Amino acid sequence: MTPVDRFRELLAIPTVSRPDPSETDASAFALFRAALERLYPLTHAHLEREIVAGDSLLYRWRGATPDAPLLLLAHQDVVPIDGQPWRHDPFAAEIVGEGADATIHARGAIDDKGALVAIFEAVEAALAEGVVPRTDVWLAFGHDEETRGTGARAMAGVLAERGVRPALVLDEGGAVVDGAVPGVAAPTAMIGVAERGVATFDLVTREAGGHASTPPALPATARLARAIDRLRRRPFPRRLAPPVRAMLATAAAHVGEPLATAFRRSRTTAPVLTSVLSALGPETNALVRTTAVVTRREGSAGENVLATTARASVNVRLLTGDTLADVAIHLRRAVRDPLVDIELRHGDDPSPVSPWRGEPWRRLSRAVTATLGDDVVPLPYLQLGASDSRFYTGLTDAVYRFAPFHLTRSERDALHAPDERIRVDVWLRGIRFYGSLLRS
Repeated sequence: MTPVDRFRELLAIPTVSRPDPSETDASAFALFRAALERLYPLTHAHLEREIVAGDSLLYRWRGATPDAPLLLLAHQDVVPIDGQPWRHDPFAAEIVGEGADATIHARGAIDDKGALVAIFEAVEAALAEGVVPRTDVWLAFGHDEETRGTGARAMAGVLAERGVRPALVLDEGGAVVDGAVPGVAAPTAMIGVAERGVATFDLVTREAGGHASTPPALPATARLARAIDRLRRRPFPRRLAPPVRAMLATAAAHVGEPLATAFRRSRTTAPVLTSVLSALGPETNALVRTTAVVTRREGSAGENVLATTARASVNVRLLTGDTLADVAIHLRRAVRDPLVDIELRHGDDPSPVSPWRGEPWRRLSRAVTATLGDDVVPLPYLQLGASDSRFYTGLTDAVYRFAPFHLTRSERDALHAPDERIRVDVWLRGIRFYGSLLRS
């Protein structure tokens, strides 16, 4: 079998995680685990494996020393496909096109089996060559990153109990992209040095209820709708967080004037820079402010029954420097209605910021330029989504978020959406990146 054959077989296993664990098909994860054992025999013969928290997988590859190990993260689970209009069967892993255009269409192709399988390919190849890593290598593959992250939390706890202090932790995150930073013509490797916090707040309105034929002037659902609209009309303020300042300062060497000066003097030019970044699109807007969007609404159980309780779930992603308490204050001021309750369901503050200088950063940068292209510019970056890496920040301050794949804007837009896909050549280059990192 070829690496692509193995990748396609693993993509075809529907390891879908759901918010209610009782609705998750555990047999799919058992099948995935068995397939890994069969497809990567050297890895499973030489590495020690533990099953943690039900279905998460923790591997140890003993190196010349256990000190300052490398820890690579990825996750086995994928998001559901319910109601999405896919052009190709999301679990057939069909290859469309030929040559450089050959593309694998499948749920999980990028998020995150692309990284997981590339890591296995790199480890298996290194073992076949007789490589003994300079330090221990740990691999941690969670089973519920897309929902609760209990697997990653448990594995991080296991490593903490054993006193494992990694020199470098790498999880999914940014990618190699074009046009991410205004004025930078070269492709950029967006390496997350921090990630935004994530929280769910509920907006809740209540009333006596009754028959829908005799509604009050402002029923609970209308009051909730007004609150939602007020929140939309009052976004969080824009500002440059430290990871974004670092991104701009690093990019300054790769742009012409006057952008170079604007990027270097971001403390002075912040009002202009944040305004421009906010206007360029959703991704760059999310770099300069905490975002909040209503994703779910609940009301009456019957068509002719007034809701006694109406609820809207607000997904919040916190910019570095903001806290859950700050978010609650902003929501209250934006809604401006004492009859709308604001309740925190769950949430985490933003992660600590990892250094964008020093040996861990240089190690990643060398692997990027050696395998993904010497024209690729490594840039520190604020990871917009949450990842399992947030559970490992207590082990080391060198936690980074980067998947070694050169992705177009449309490919990035397909994450969690219909037609998730990755080009075959792009994925194969990613294997070389992990191989270089294992040998460094």
